[in-house]
Amino acid sequence: MQQPNDDFDSPWKNAIEWYFEEFMAFFFPVAHEGIDWSMPVEFLDKELQQVVRDAELGRRYADKLAKVFKKDGVEQWVYVHIEVQGGHETGFEQRVYTYNYRLFDRYNQHVASFVVLADASSKWRPNAFQYELWGCEVNFKFPSIKLVDYNDRWLELESGRNPFTTVVMAHLKAQETRRNPKARYDAKFYLIRRLYESGYARDDIVKLFNFIDWVMQLPQELEIDFWRDLEQYEEAHRMEYVTSVERIGIEKGRIEGREEGRIEGQQAGTTRTLLRILEHRLDQKAPEELPQRLQLLPMEQLEQLIDDVLLIESWQAFIQRLPAQDDTDKSQPQ
Repeated sequence: MQQPNDDFDSPWKNAIEWYFEEFMAFFFPVAHEGIDWSMPVEFLDKELQQVVRDAELGRRYADKLAKVFKKDGVEQWVYVHIEVQGGHETGFEQRVYTYNYRLFDRYNQHVASFVVLADASSKWRPNAFQYELWGCEVNFKFPSIKLVDYNDRWLELESGRNPFTTVVMAHLKAQETRRNPKARYDAKFYLIRRLYESGYARDDIVKLFNFIDWVMQLPQELEIDFWRDLEQYEEAHRMEYVTSVERIGIEKGRIEGREEGRIEGQQAGTTRTLLRILEHRLDQKAPEELPQRLQLLPMEQLEQLIDDVLLIESWQAFIQRLPAQDDTDKSQPQ
């Protein structure tokens, strides 16, 4: 029997972007109070990837960088860096610190890092990176929350109206039912029914349905039963329901999200391999702007460059083989 796919990256990213204010209010209320929500929030995913491109990554469900305005007016805007971490990672605290200071160094603006720990362990609770040498001391602390702690607050989640009560419940039930498809079916149907009965707007129902459907995927035979039973429930209660068109859109988004993540992962891996080969061959670090230029290239051009590297005698010669910057920009989707 096919096991459910528990790749949660895209749904977490989508949920944070859809409901960023609610995310901060639910998990980090102190920071939420300090943000001026009357001002626009700008998400800077590409900028974040430029900063973290050289890091060895553990299993992350999502990372986001948002530019927000502060209420107090002391500083007009700051960055909010969010990590949703899916599993234990050695050196995780140092990585969060590294991202934070790289962002600060690049943009010369204050950066606040926030971590959601989505792994199933109750013991791993990183929240600081520290070291001291000869009187020089680094002491970096970051707020972190543990999703498994909400297992003891289930009644609070059930009565909550914040969309992230649904997100957390779906995540916890997906973990709990990883090896029990029938229990996952029951939990998924309960969470979808709760959406309808909680009085959410139709748009919110579709968005949160998308999250639940992605993280709580079922084997094909149970998937068919699920949609049949859901339609019967909706008809019996005379409720607006996720139509067949929206269902197709949800499935299409799920597939495209996985494909996009797969391609981005391949490009990042190929870029790192290419740079490692060249740095070893030339015995010199790559020019600072080069990784960013390589990230803009399609896979076929990256693969061609790997074929060429054994003939390269200098960084200048390699850079001359790259497409002109204008050509690269034109090749990117608008």
